[in-house]
Amino acid sequence: MGLFASRGYHGVSMDDIGSAAGVTGPALYHHFAGKEAMLVAALIPVSEGLLAGGKERIERHPDDAEAALADLIDFHVDFALANPAVIALHLHELDRLPEDPRRQIRKLQRLYVEEWVNVLSRVRPELPAPEARVLAHAAFGLMNSTPFLGGEVDRVRRAALLRDATIHALTGH
Repeated sequence: MGLFASRGYHGVSMDDIGSAAGVTGPALYHHFAGKEAMLVAALIPVSEGLLAGGKERIERHPDDAEAALADLIDFHVDFALANPAVIALHLHELDRLPEDPRRQIRKLQRLYVEEWVNVLSRVRPELPAPEARVLAHAAFGLMNSTPFLGGEVDRVRRAALLRDATIHALTGH
């Protein structure tokens, strides 16, 4: 994923991928139909994992929406800091995928967003769902800024700053 994230989909050849994996480019065709299939195989499990992980965090707090929201934020910030290349791929390369896998990934993303909207609506019942959705997307923009952050601030402090900024953006306090 690092090659796709750093060079872009069209800037990476099967030979580049093979070299990074320690095999020849043509050997990869035994496992994948091409670059497109590799990108799909990389991105779909990520989206599935975010959705499953988000649901699991929410289920930990059935009667405490604020705790569920805090756990969701922790989960996503940890993911974002650990996977900046994945975020860069989602932001810049998703639209290059064929329609069917792109739709599948977008559906998983929408379901993940709706998990956040449902929790946020419990924390802030005065918000209509469309407004909670706007805030959820704004929070993702904030948390997913990690590929663009330099290393001037250590990871622990970056996580704390992202968590604080996200909870303030979502709750207003």
